[in-house]
Amino acid sequence: MHVLPEYIECSRLVLRCWQSSDVPAMGAAVRASIDHLLPWMPWAANEPLSDSDRHDLVNEWDKSRRAGGDAVYGVFMGGDVVGGTGLHRRGGPETLEIGYWIHVDHVRRGYATELARQLTTTALSLPGITRVEIHHDAQNAGSRRIPESIGFHLDGETNTEPVAQGEAGRAVGWSMTKGSWRG
Repeated sequence: MHVLPEYIECSRLVLRCWQSSDVPAMGAAVRASIDHLLPWMPWAANEPLSDSDRHDLVNEWDKSRRAGGDAVYGVFMGGDVVGGTGLHRRGGPETLEIGYWIHVDHVRRGYATELARQLTTTALSLPGITRVEIHHDAQNAGSRRIPESIGFHLDGETNTEPVAQGEAGRAVGWSMTKGSWRG
């Protein structure tokens, strides 16, 4: 599999793989946003992580990406952590899934829309990638606005087991294909 990029530029943001030197800022961003993240992000239930555990995560993410797996990015504006995002290989060899979270102090500024648009363009330009997906729980209205606003196709809803506090257990799926993307 093609190795996913380490660094992606948007108009206002930089998406780059987390580095060990980012651990303190990442931890601070997650801690500040924890009440905002807990309803929707299953991983937030494991917080707070120690710096050592966070370093281990960053190293695991780096190894996975270099081996052709997922890419997990910090979202930066200048030196500030605005959130996190990723390209995930959950949907098969020709599909990448976008995930995202935005620091509570930076919501409703269009950052998630900007990064999702750029990640879609980047993903669909990669060899062998023909489809990009976004999934969220039906209760997460904020996440729903992102694929809607950039023209993703609503694939529908499926019943699932809730995995985070705020979830209703109805997963909403969206997709974009290479031939339909106008980025």
